[in-house]
Amino acid sequence: MHSPRLKEASRVCLHSCCPAPLFKMTEPQKTVSKSGSTSSVCRRDFALSTAASIFPNTRFTNHESLPSLRDSFVEFTKAYPQFSETHQVDDIRAQEYYHLSQSNHACLDYIGIGLFSFEQLQKQKEQRASTSSCSSPALFPSPSRSLNFPFFGISYKTGNLKVQLLHGGQESELESAMKRRIMGFLNISEGDYSMVFTANRTSAFKLVADSYPFKTSRNLLTVYDYQSEAVESMVHSSEKRGAHSMSAEFSWPRLRINSSKLRNMVVSKKKKKKKRGLFVFPLHSRVTGARYPYLWMNIAQENGWHVLIDACALGPKDMDCFGLSLLRPDFLICSFYKVFGENPSGFGCLFVKKAVISILEDSTSTGIVNIVPAKELLQVAEDSSGTDLELEQKAKFALEEAGLSSSSSFSGPLSNQTRQSPKLEQGESSDFQNVEITARLEGPESSETGKSEVHIEHAKRSRNEDLEFECRGLDHVDSLGLIMTTNRSRYLINWLVSSLMKLEHPNAEGVRLVKIYGPKIKFDRGPALAFNVFDWKGEKVEPVLVQKLADRSSISLSYGFLHHIYFSDKYAEEKGRVLEKTERASNRMAANNLKGKCDQGITVITAALGFLANFEDTYRLWAFVAQFLDADFVEKERWRYTALNQKTVEV
Repeated sequence: MHSPRLKEASRVCLHSCCPAPLFKMTEPQKTVSKSGSTSSVCRRDFALSTAASIFPNTRFTNHESLPSLRDSFVEFTKAYPQFSETHQVDDIRAQEYYHLSQSNHACLDYIGIGLFSFEQLQKQKEQRASTSSCSSPALFPSPSRSLNFPFFGISYKTGNLKVQLLHGGQESELESAMKRRIMGFLNISEGDYSMVFTANRTSAFKLVADSYPFKTSRNLLTVYDYQSEAVESMVHSSEKRGAHSMSAEFSWPRLRINSSKLRNMVVSKKKKKKKRGLFVFPLHSRVTGARYPYLWMNIAQENGWHVLIDACALGPKDMDCFGLSLLRPDFLICSFYKVFGENPSGFGCLFVKKAVISILEDSTSTGIVNIVPAKELLQVAEDSSGTDLELEQKAKFALEEAGLSSSSSFSGPLSNQTRQSPKLEQGESSDFQNVEITARLEGPESSETGKSEVHIEHAKRSRNEDLEFECRGLDHVDSLGLIMTTNRSRYLINWLVSSLMKLEHPNAEGVRLVKIYGPKIKFDRGPALAFNVFDWKGEKVEPVLVQKLADRSSISLSYGFLHHIYFSDKYAEEKGRVLEKTERASNRMAANNLKGKCDQGITVITAALGFLANFEDTYRLWAFVAQFLDADFVEKERWRYTALNQKTVEV
C-alpha cells in the first residue's frame, strides 16, 4: 500500500490551498555580524540553520507519522522565508509546463536545460497539424498522424572536425540562428570560439578524443566521481591513439577530490611545461552534486594542460558566473535536450577556442550533425501521388533516410519570427529562391558506395534576412536569472537532504534508512543527490528496484555508479564492505583479456532538481523513500504487482 502522505501529496495544491501568508512571509533570516561576515561564515551559518530548522530533534520511524505536505511546507518556508521570492518559477511551471501537474509527475532524473517549453511544443504540434491537414489532406488526414513527424531533426555526417571548425561548411540559416541563440545564452563570444553541433554529449567527447594530438601531448586526465558513458568513450578512443589516461580520486567518506594526488598529476615537475595533455573537468558532479573549485582549471593551464570544460550539468545561468572570459578553456561541451517530462531528445554542442584549432589532427569522425527542418524532407512526400498509406510511407522513408526518424534524435519545435513578413506561416519570407539541394548523408557505417542522396525541392529564404528563433526554455531561464534559480534549488535540495537524514528504522537504535554520498547539507552543493536505501538489517536495497518502485509512484529517478574512491588507512576496513564491481566493467575486462583491477565503486540512486522543481516534488520523494521503513514494503509491492496481473519487479 502506498503511504497516505504520498497520496496526499498528489491532491494538495500548495498555491491555491495554502494560506496566502506562506508566500508573503517576511521573517528575517539570521544575519552575520560584521566581524564575521566572511564567505565561510555565511556558508557555515546556512548549514547550521538548516540542520536546526528542519524537523529539529525529530526522528521518523514510521512512514505514516510523517507530517503532511501542507505542514511540511509551512516548516520549510519558516526555515527558508526567501523561497517566496521565487514564485515566478511556479508561475512559469503552471503556464508553460502544466503537464507536470496534470500527470502528477515528479521529474527528478535529469539535470540540464531544455530548449523549449511544453506549451511551445504543443502549440507547434497543433499549428503543424492544422497546416498540414489543410495543405495536404491526403497525407495528413488527421492531426494525430502528423504528430508523429518532428518539426526539425538532425542528420549525421562524416567529416573532419578540424576542417569543419576552420571553414564551417555549408550552414543553414536555421543552424546559424540556433548557434547565435545558444552562444548568447552561454555567454560565449563567436570571435573566440568555433562551434559544431553533435549528436549528443558522448559524440562531442569522442570528437575531441579523435582529433586531439595525443602523440605529442600524451596525457589525458579526467575528474569524475561517477561512471560516464561519454568519458569512457573518450578514454577508450584516446588510449587507442596512444594516450596515457589518468583519473582524479575522491576520498571516502565525503568524496571530496583527493587534492594531493590530483596536484601531483597536474603540476609539472619539469621546468618545461608544454604539451602536457588534456585536462577534462566538470564544473560539478551531476550525480552527487559536489562542486569543484575552479582553481584546478587555472592550475592546469599554468602547467601546460589544454582544458576541456564539461558544462552539461550546469544549472540555469551558471555560465554567467563561471568566469569564462577569465579562464578561457580550450574546449567546452554542453548539451540541450529534453522538455521536462518528455523523452530525451536534442543535440550536443562542442566549442573549440579558435587559437587551439590549429593543433588538432586531421581525422574522419562521426558525431557531427546538421540541424535540418523536417518540412524540407516532407516536401518529398507532399509532391508525390498515391494512396494515403503510400504517401505516409514515403514521408517516413524520407525522414529515415535523412536521420530524422522519430527514433533518432528528434529535437522539437522552433518558432521562428521574421521581421519582414510576420503574416507568413512558419516564418516564410516573401523573398524566395527555388533551390534543389542534395543532402549527402553518411551514417556511422557508411562507405563511399553506401552514401544516400535525397533530392529535395524547397523554398529557401534569402540569406539577407535575419531570423530569430524562439526557445522558450532558454527564455524562461534568462528571465528568472541566476540568483533566483540558484537560491530556489539551494533551499529545496538542502531540505531534502536534511529530511532524508531524519528517517530511522524502528527497533534499531540510530540505524538510518538512507545513506547519502558526497556533500550533505551545504550552501554551495549542486542540485543533485546520490543516496541508497538500507533495510533494518543493514542490507542495501538494490537501486534498480528503488527506481522501478518510484516509477510506479510517478517519480522519475535514475541511478549511477560512483568510482575512483580512495580509502585512507583509517577507513581501510570499510573498503571491502562498501565497494562493488560493475558488471559492465567485469565483462569488459573478460572480453578483452585484460589483467588488473576491475572498476570498483558504489551503485547509487540519483535525484536531480531542475529549475522547475517545486517543494511538492521533493516532499513526494521523501514520502516515497519513507515507505521503506516498513520492513514488508518491498514484499507488499511484489504481491501488488502480481495481484494486478502485472510482471513481478525483477532486480
